[in-house]
Amino acid sequence: MKAKILLVEDDRLLAQSLAKYLKMHDFDVVVAHSFSSAVDELERRRFDLYVLDVNLGDGDGIELLEDLRAFKDDTPTIFISALTDIKTVTRGFNAGAEDYLKKPFDPEELLVRIKARLKKQEETIKYRDIEYREGRFFKGEEEIDLGEVQRNILLKLLRNKGRVVTKEELYDYMVNPSPLALRVMISKLKKKTGIEIKSVRGLGYTID
Repeated sequence: MKAKILLVEDDRLLAQSLAKYLKMHDFDVVVAHSFSSAVDELERRRFDLYVLDVNLGDGDGIELLEDLRAFKDDTPTIFISALTDIKTVTRGFNAGAEDYLKKPFDPEELLVRIKARLKKQEETIKYRDIEYREGRFFKGEEEIDLGEVQRNILLKLLRNKGRVVTKEELYDYMVNPSPLALRVMISKLKKKTGIEIKSVRGLGYTID
């Protein structure tokens, strides 16, 4: 079955071009050109992934995602935007986006990121009483409340169980990385999950 993608982009030429390219690669793409038309499409069907522009003619793509997350819609989301300032990028990730692609970009790069996100949704990892499935972490049947950066860092550590993951590798997932920010992040992860994440002095972190 083809993965269904909602593409929300007010630039009609760009939207048409991206939709055509993604359909060529076997995706089912629905295009909306405004905030209101996106809401209409969301009421009609479910999607496997959202690609959202930030600046829409009648609204803000980040606010749209905030609304969706408030209603427990955890569909993977990639922002595409000409806005590249750190404040907007941070807003996008804080709203719950998994990725942020800055315009202009090569459609192939968007394709690679979409495939990575969908593949991530299929991955399952079990560690003691913690399970990662459908892009989320669970303790028993209860979902663990983790932000996107926290999920990515924990996933990186679990995928590399038994080896030291360097601080530099983990910095790649953070908007404003620093040793202190990473230490605070790890501390929160340990508290929320109960997983013993060990610090390896001067190098990074590991899970046995």
